[in-house]
Amino acid sequence: MGIMDTLQKNSRIKETAVLSKSKLFSGKDMVTTPVPMINVALSGDPDGGLSSGLTVLAGPSKHFKTSFALLMAAAYLDKYEDAVLLFYDSEFGSPQQYFKSFGIDTSRVLHSPITNVEELKFDLINQLENIERKDKVIVMIDSIGNLASIKELTDAMNEKSVADMSRAKALKGLFRMTTPYLTMRDIPLIAVNHTYQEIGLFPKAIVSGGTGIYYSSDNIWIIGRQQEKKGTEIMGYNFVINVEKSRFVREKSKIPISVTWEGGIETYSGLLDVAIEGGYVVKPNIGWYSKVDKKTGEIEDKKVRAKETLLESFWQPIFKNTDFKAYLKKKYEVGHAEMIRPQHEDETLTDMEND
Repeated sequence: MGIMDTLQKNSRIKETAVLSKSKLFSGKDMVTTPVPMINVALSGDPDGGLSSGLTVLAGPSKHFKTSFALLMAAAYLDKYEDAVLLFYDSEFGSPQQYFKSFGIDTSRVLHSPITNVEELKFDLINQLENIERKDKVIVMIDSIGNLASIKELTDAMNEKSVADMSRAKALKGLFRMTTPYLTMRDIPLIAVNHTYQEIGLFPKAIVSGGTGIYYSSDNIWIIGRQQEKKGTEIMGYNFVINVEKSRFVREKSKIPISVTWEGGIETYSGLLDVAIEGGYVVKPNIGWYSKVDKKTGEIEDKKVRAKETLLESFWQPIFKNTDFKAYLKKKYEVGHAEMIRPQHEDETLTDMEND
């Protein structure tokens, strides 16, 4: 018996395994959503998506945070027919019909109303402790930003108006304790959160809740938006996902996603600008777009309007016949190159000559 076998046998930790065989990494789940650029924002890969760990969707009110979270939850439930959504609700702004609009069967949603951080912490830890890795559960919290602490509630009932310093500490403890369970049980947790503007000469959006959320998260999005208008009528919104933190995507990446009142999330939104940048699509005339044959460099004769570039029929040939997906990964995915660059012989000789 070698030393590796001895160490593994003596370990009191059930999940101890040789790293190359560890299920915590090699058996990690990945759930692909129907929207390629959402998958890019989550994993850097249009064929990737949501994995276990903490994903935080932050932004002001009415910035589609809950909707993006439900899109991911729906993809998870679609992939596993026996999966359930554990939904912690502090805002009570998502009626059953809203879940159904994403194709979510509400009989597969366990709704847990919460009023304070400590209540969430105790219940969530209890649930995670009793879930096994084979169980398919996705957790959603809507929202962190709307939760008070017990102290804040007690002070209000006692008619005290004092600053609450315990909330950030309670949130930090919540995520510090839950994060290991998420990886060990292979569970995705999506937390909706709010942002506030930092005071200063150059104000920026800050994720509420203190440093604990930032340290524990795998992904943090800060979502911005602009109105899409036709004349004076608002037709929808153009959202921008700002990747504030990610273990998989290049930080500070900006991912555009369009949403209309009529059609909801535009499945192929966000792809066009990247395709033009990479030379897969060109604008032969103002308002018109054509595909490019990357092998020959020739521009297709057929020209389409911007609305047609949101159709599956426009993008599927590009995905199938070009290396556009690889281009997206190279642009957004965090690289896994060697961290220690080998020094070549000519470089060594140059260094010696300089000395």
